[in-house]
Amino acid sequence: MARPARNYVCQSCGAAFPKWAGKCEACGAWNSIVEEAPVESVPKGLSGKRGKGVTFVTLDGDVPQTIRRPTGIAEFDRVTGGGLVRGSAVLIGGDPGIGKSTLLLQVVTALKNTRSAYISGEEAVEQVQLRARRLGLGPDDRMPGGKAGEMKTELAAATSLRDIMASLDRDDAPEIVVIDSIQTLYLDSLDSAPGTVAQVRTCAAELIRLAKSRGFTLLLVGHVTKEGQIAGPRVLEHMVDTVLYFEGERGHHFRILRSVKNRFGPANEIGVFEMSDRGLAEVPNPSALFLAERHGNVSGVSVFAGIEGTRPVLVEVQALVSPSPLATPRRAVVGWDSARLAMILAVLETRCGLGLAGSEVYLNIAGGLRITEPAADLSVALALVSSLSDRSVPGDLIAFGEIGLSGEVRMVAQAETRLKEAAKLGFKRAILPKRMTQAGGKPIRVPGLALVEIGHLQEMIDWLYNEVRSNALQATVSASRQQHNKG
Repeated sequence: MARPARNYVCQSCGAAFPKWAGKCEACGAWNSIVEEAPVESVPKGLSGKRGKGVTFVTLDGDVPQTIRRPTGIAEFDRVTGGGLVRGSAVLIGGDPGIGKSTLLLQVVTALKNTRSAYISGEEAVEQVQLRARRLGLGPDDRMPGGKAGEMKTELAAATSLRDIMASLDRDDAPEIVVIDSIQTLYLDSLDSAPGTVAQVRTCAAELIRLAKSRGFTLLLVGHVTKEGQIAGPRVLEHMVDTVLYFEGERGHHFRILRSVKNRFGPANEIGVFEMSDRGLAEVPNPSALFLAERHGNVSGVSVFAGIEGTRPVLVEVQALVSPSPLATPRRAVVGWDSARLAMILAVLETRCGLGLAGSEVYLNIAGGLRITEPAADLSVALALVSSLSDRSVPGDLIAFGEIGLSGEVRMVAQAETRLKEAAKLGFKRAILPKRMTQAGGKPIRVPGLALVEIGHLQEMIDWLYNEVRSNALQATVSASRQQHNKG
């Protein structure tokens, strides 16, 4: 009898290899390849046995209405597309201690007239109860007809998938099930340890199958790697219907819930929360909160009008350019792409003649938000030029636009939405690319907002220099007039 072939699987990306190696050739991770039990091969032929067939329908057939359960937490409902869908699977990832368990505990207790089950594999039931009491989630919110003090959320501490499936596979199964976390579950028929690729993939597949057959909503908590990706194979993200990332700095009070994938709503949507001693509080207007601590007349600061999903968000871009005694100056970036910063520095130096090669550059997106869209290029360049020349950007100015390698400023999407949000918050001027038009082909006009259209990065530098010089001249004239009046 032939010996079964050994199977070595990378625990970071799920790639399989015939032999062990120190480095995964697929994702580049070191010491992540682990031997797993061989999987029986599928028979090569159908051996004459036919299946029962597949039922086909037309595209214009009757579509059942999607049943959603609004949680009552507006920011969470925005990210999920209006609420939790019946029979769907949602994967939530984030750094340890960022607030994933706190958020889900608030979600299940905020649902009205809904039975929920919170299954923890990392904490005891008493720990979850203590957190609920600390957050003020008491027994006042209960099912209709329930007894006084009877909570509609059931708690359990378990890691065996077989036990969890036996508890949920019944006619009176809960409508919402939270698994915290998927990396702690194990199936006894597999030889690998909990958290490995085989265990995570198998446990998730069985839970998702049960959720769709029984019709309850499944919320899975996933650990993340050092790179910020959900631990385990990427196939886990393809198995679920929605993937959410909970972002934020540990020492910062803002938390961002970002939708990376959503089969029942828009992707790249964000929800903003504020961490306090009473849990996570919603932030309905994040633009006003991100700009609440602005200080005027400071060089190296600009305001970017961005779009996160369907929501316009205004954030402050901070840059600091200082001389460096090192042969290789340092570049530090927080909240933005470091490769894109290097490109903008090269464009400023090559196309605009600014000397930045011997300077250290520090860039920060205030508020803990991470920006990914290229429309922030113009605002970043404005902050860099302001810091290098020590000329402050006017406080009533916003900027957005994509920068090309030749220095041209390119158009971006949803310009009118960005401008309306800026006008609502009291901004008076905006720097944007030329030829920006509405969907109907008409030029954009926003009441109360003066538009400064530029086609090249050099035009922005010239405008900033002339604007600051004009303001300085006006301030000097005003001061002399006051002195003359006093005399």
